This record gives sequence, structure tokens and C-alpha cells, in this order.
Amino acid sequence: MTEHADTSRSVKETAYELFQAALFDGKLKSGQLVSQKDLVKLMNLSIGALRELLPRLESEGLITVVPQRGIQITAIDLPMIRDAFQMRAALEREAVMHAVKKMPDSVLEEQRQAHLNIVKAVETGLSEAVLKRGQQIDTDFHNILIRLTNNEILIQAYNINAIRIRLIRHDRISLTELLLPHTFTDHLAIIDAIAKRDTAAAIEAMDIHISHARQRATEL
Repeated sequence: MTEHADTSRSVKETAYELFQAALFDGKLKSGQLVSQKDLVKLMNLSIGALRELLPRLESEGLITVVPQRGIQITAIDLPMIRDAFQMRAALEREAVMHAVKKMPDSVLEEQRQAHLNIVKAVETGLSEAVLKRGQQIDTDFHNILIRLTNNEILIQAYNINAIRIRLIRHDRISLTELLLPHTFTDHLAIIDAIAKRDTAAAIEAMDIHISHARQRATEL
């Protein structure tokens, strides 16, 4: 690959990351209609870089280009939430099936202890540091499961859908002193089922976990 090609890819990835940051920082809102000029200014991009980015964002369902009006940021509505969680359920069922066969006991025990440590810390009082650590453990746990599939197509689909899930969380739900123990209890049930190498139980535990998350997102 040439240096020019590497540079071009780097610019495209940087533009993509800047767009995500604008979403998660709240600079771009769900359902918002913006112009290309607005996005160029907001993200500090060239118009050329933005125009190269737009087809990818549209293909991933993060924006809709509205002729003569501008660019609409994906709306966080009930159909979008249902679709995102249905996709997540399908991908993570596949992930736990692989985990039952492949995840080392040492990794499972490491994950179990990390979760238990956070639950214990929450019992003594939830600090910002504990919450931040808990959120990272939550993200890491699901990423470990997905990466274990060693399926690049599945991983890419998960990563795209994870942006939608993160937007839903940002807009509607977040881990709290009350929510975090319930989330981690779900995770521990998944870990226990995988440790027993029980595929049916692992799938059921993951389905219950995602059902809980979807219910929290749709009831608000």
C-alpha cells in the first residue's frame, strides 16, 4: 500500500472518529438537521473529507442525506431502539456460543472478579471513579465476547451497532447505583453459564440481559 493510500485512510478514519465524538459529546443531537457547512465547522474538516465520509455514515444508518435540506442525524425512536437491540441480540448469541467453546477459564475468572469487585465497591458508596470503572468493565466484557468469534464481518457489524446502542444509552439510560448491580448480576449469570460450558444457559442468560437493557431503553 502506498503512503498516499495510508494517509487517505487515516484522514477518513479521523473524520469518522470526529463524527462519533460529536455525537457522544452532544454537539450533534438525535434527529437534528444540519448542513454540510455546519458539519465542516463543527468537526474542523475540509468539505472534501466530509463528502467522502457521508456515504459511510449513511450506509451505517447514522445519518440520512435529505436532498435540498441537509443531513439528518439518526433519530433515537422506538423503531430504531428495537432494531438495534434485535441486532445486538443476534450478534451476542453467536458470541456466547463461541465463548462456551473457546473462552479460557482464566479469562472467565478475571471477568468474574472484576465484576464482583465493582459490585462490592458500589455497596460502600458509588463514586464517579467506581461508576467510570464499571462502565468500562461493562464495555470490555461484551467486546471480549465479540472478539472471541474471530469473525471480522461479525465484529464490524457489532462495532457499527454499538454506536447506535451507545447513542441510545447516552440519550436514555446510563449506569447508576441502582442499575449497575442489576447489569452486573446479568453479566455474572452469563459468565457462570459459560464457565459450565452450557450453551443453552449462556444464550438464555444473554437474552435475559439484552431484554432487560431493551426494556429500560423503551420504557423511558
